[in-house]
Amino acid sequence: MSTAEHRDLCFRQLCALVREAGVRPLSLMANDPAEYFAVMEAAGGVDISLGVKFGVQYSLWGGSIINLGTKKHRDKFFEGIDKLDYPGCFAMTELHHGSNVQALQTTATFDPVTDEFIINTPNDGAIKWWIGNAALHGKFATVFARLILPLQGKGGEPADMGIHAFIVPIRDLETHAVLPGIEINDCGHKIGLNGVDNGALRFRSVRIPRDNLLNRFGDVSRDGKYTSSLPTINKRFAATLGELVGGRVGIAYSSVGVLKVSVTIAVRYALLRQQFGPPKKPEISVLDYQSHQHKLMPMLASSYAFHFATLYLVDKYSEMKKTNDEDVMADVHVLSSGLKAYITSYTAKSISVCRESCGGHGYAAVNRFGALRNDHDIFQTFEGDNTVLLQQVAGDLLKQYQEKFKGGTFSATWNYLRDSMGTYLSQPNPVTSRWEGEDHLRDPNFQLDAFRYRTSRLLHSVAARLQKHSKTLGGFGAWNRCLNHLLTLAESHIESVILAKFIEAVKRCPDEKTRELLKLVCDLYALDRIWKDIGTYRNVDYVAPNKAKAIHKLADYLSYQVRLVAQELVDAFDLPDLIIRAPIGMQSEAYAQYTQHVGF
Repeated sequence: MSTAEHRDLCFRQLCALVREAGVRPLSLMANDPAEYFAVMEAAGGVDISLGVKFGVQYSLWGGSIINLGTKKHRDKFFEGIDKLDYPGCFAMTELHHGSNVQALQTTATFDPVTDEFIINTPNDGAIKWWIGNAALHGKFATVFARLILPLQGKGGEPADMGIHAFIVPIRDLETHAVLPGIEINDCGHKIGLNGVDNGALRFRSVRIPRDNLLNRFGDVSRDGKYTSSLPTINKRFAATLGELVGGRVGIAYSSVGVLKVSVTIAVRYALLRQQFGPPKKPEISVLDYQSHQHKLMPMLASSYAFHFATLYLVDKYSEMKKTNDEDVMADVHVLSSGLKAYITSYTAKSISVCRESCGGHGYAAVNRFGALRNDHDIFQTFEGDNTVLLQQVAGDLLKQYQEKFKGGTFSATWNYLRDSMGTYLSQPNPVTSRWEGEDHLRDPNFQLDAFRYRTSRLLHSVAARLQKHSKTLGGFGAWNRCLNHLLTLAESHIESVILAKFIEAVKRCPDEKTRELLKLVCDLYALDRIWKDIGTYRNVDYVAPNKAKAIHKLADYLSYQVRLVAQELVDAFDLPDLIIRAPIGMQSEAYAQYTQHVGF
């Protein structure tokens, strides 16, 4: 399928979902985020490009109207966006600036004579770039620009009020012609995700009504006076970005869906494929080999762990939308940043492992790993580069760590860090560091303590290093000197949260047999992670040598135990054939479907 055909197909599928099936995504996002993200995951399961176009239209373009606008904007645009009569885009990223949103250069200058804003691209570096839905289908764009008020700065200079969002029509609603003053070009063929029409936008003195300013956090009156309930540019900027976390929530949730599809294909094929075996005996399934279990079973366990973690994230996001509680908003911001970064990075690596585990047949395009890998790859850098997002997590942890010294309290999500200066930073118990029994190693209290001990040690040590280096290098230099340490801290913390949510889900499970099975999967997730970072635990004598060996041995045994129920575990994802599609990933007659596909 050509890029043009893929883009046309994705838009027709989106139209069918909305106009023929009667789904109202924007209404769901506003009233039932959990159902909205489920629909988004399903769309992405069919085609990741379709899922991304869905997210651009509703999470980003629609979300900007709901979250950054006021009643007048919702009254005017909500129905048109919901029914796909107003296809739109989200024009934040520029050629020279992506992560550093505060440095965007596009300007929106108020003209008090005509009561309009003039949107302008001052140089090539300010061209809006990678804008989904812009190249072909978008009729509107939410444009992020610097709000400039003429003659209101010191000495009569223009006043820069910081980054704000503006609704800018980019194509005629009837003819679809590009409007005057706007130049749109296609960003071209990409590594993947070619069903999404990414475009570049340049604005040449494009005039929009003053009412097109999304004015929830800042407004301009008819006489050009600026008002805001928030006192500083930084607070307004933080509030603006804080309302856009729905995009990151959706990406984390959808990435888990991609992981489930990849693992399902790989596990089903590993159960089907037979290779070698004892002399004069039938060949055995490749999943019976310990090396194959080592590749796939922890990945299967991670799929379950991430599933429960993202369900928790969606619940917190729903709570945030209902209550507007500032503490919940802060939690969701950091949690969505961390889970998006951690899960998408893990999934990207895992897709390649799944492909390799399927041998040559994994290389066939029809078996989907190439498309899944290439289409998902961008998840690591859009809606926030993963390295930048992990730094936000580390920064929040350090902020709360410092507040602890001042007698403050930790937010509910991170409350285990209240013990950072106590239990977890005391010398490891020489007795428990040697306990090797299976009951002890499979005790969720031991597993959580191990994860949290590591996080607390990392937090304490990086805080000391930053304090030391800041004296000679300054704040920025010290942060850069400790950057790898900070990223490790953030990942460790997110793993602690994921494990905690998995353990809670196991305890809540009402059926005893299902609970035992989930407990097995949870134990594998925990012990595999501890073993992968065993050097850290050995260096601080948290785990004695014999205990380390016992952890390794038990993790291997649990992988074998999970292998025995791997079929049931992937079937429980309940992914229909329409989603899986890969012949080698079908529940029955996989080889027959594969041979039919190539013409036999």
